[in-house]
Amino acid sequence: MRGAVLAPPADGTEPIRIPGARRPSAPPGTRRRTWADRAPYLLALALFAAYATLSVLRHRRMETRSWDLGIFEQAVRGYAHLQAPVADLKGPGTHILGDHFSPVTALLAPAYRLFPTPITLLVAQAALFALAAIPVTRAASRLLGRASGLAIGIAYGLSWGIQRAVDFDFHEICFAVPLIAFSLEALLRRRWRAALLWAVPLVLVKEDLGVTLTAIALVVAWRARRDSPRAALYAIGVAVLGAAATLLTLTAVIPAFNTTGGYDYWTKVDDGPSPFAGADTKLRTLAWLLLPTTGLLAVRSPLLLAGAPTLGWRFLSGDDHYWSTDWHYSAVLMPVLFLALADAADTARRSPRPWLRRYADRLPACAAAAALALTTSLPLATLTEAATYRKAPRVVAAEELLARVPDGATVEANVGPISRLAGRCRVMWVGDTRGVTPDWIALDNSSGWVRDAHAYARQLHPDARYRVAGEAGGYLLLERRT
Repeated sequence: MRGAVLAPPADGTEPIRIPGARRPSAPPGTRRRTWADRAPYLLALALFAAYATLSVLRHRRMETRSWDLGIFEQAVRGYAHLQAPVADLKGPGTHILGDHFSPVTALLAPAYRLFPTPITLLVAQAALFALAAIPVTRAASRLLGRASGLAIGIAYGLSWGIQRAVDFDFHEICFAVPLIAFSLEALLRRRWRAALLWAVPLVLVKEDLGVTLTAIALVVAWRARRDSPRAALYAIGVAVLGAAATLLTLTAVIPAFNTTGGYDYWTKVDDGPSPFAGADTKLRTLAWLLLPTTGLLAVRSPLLLAGAPTLGWRFLSGDDHYWSTDWHYSAVLMPVLFLALADAADTARRSPRPWLRRYADRLPACAAAAALALTTSLPLATLTEAATYRKAPRVVAAEELLARVPDGATVEANVGPISRLAGRCRVMWVGDTRGVTPDWIALDNSSGWVRDAHAYARQLHPDARYRVAGEAGGYLLLERRT
């Protein structure tokens, strides 16, 4: 009978069915998961689908924006075949750990061995960025309630920093984003050891992130100083470890793998202009970081210190690419900003100033609304356009042209052909083969910058002769004559 339950009689005989009675509730201390409990995971799943679709479709349309995807594919390909992670695009035989210290990318090797395509890297990056939405949403929900927590999770997922990074092919910082998010979530829950353990692997993501580890550890030490002096002491030790790891990596580890015996990026600071150069661009970037994301409230949280190292080296660099909101450079700041917002809003709710309490209550919804509004002009908006899902005839023609290059061949190429060749050929950057004469030269010549193919080939390699093997879809392919 529907609705009946069995009640055990006192004499131990068969249970008695009681019509209409409800089933007993869950034991104390347990509860059933509701849709609200699953919200962080459902949000992460939706974001993963959106990020992956955006990245894969852009790759399918051959709209690669830089050589980074090819560089990382070459490195991961080396790991996958139990070889040194050589990135010939940085120069023939260049060990990737002599450029940036990012051994964490070796984690992608098993997946790449099964699916040897750049799409593996793009999907993995989408998963890592989406994964960070879980700790961001959970932490904000614990502090501010489910509705506000979900709003902050949405604001993170649609933030301009994450969208720009997704739209920029692949970069190793995708590993740092969830590590920072889980670390700061643990910090907000006062789980000091977990906060430190989540942050420690940052030293394996990129050489500068050891300083970010130091910043996070200092925040842990500050928060734990009263409740757990021992944890604060451990955090100070981890802060020292982070700084030491960065120093050791920059002065010993990277130079050991670098053919010049140094660190190639010192010049971006040493030979750069004054730190005040580009002040207008830097101020705009700072405004984008703090206004539409957190309404300036995040400055009230010490968690914001975790973003200071990344912002510091970017603004001190002489390379103006680092100063703006473009590319992938702001992605690691997004979980910091939104968890700092949650922390500051929680504190502000207990403020004696009524206006600040009201502002803190409304800000999570405002941050989500701002992110939604800005998305109309950001990369995810292209998912609403029919052209995004179409492969143009010129792309098909270019792919057919590049398919003529045999597996294992040496190829000199610019950005366009790299993503179609790096996984099966030895690909070098055009004009930087350092004495290696390639079998093929593959160029994206859509703008017509190469007017005389034979003359350009002789300019690159005076002692070799090349013939035009074909032109299609704006691409030019030359084959070396034997």
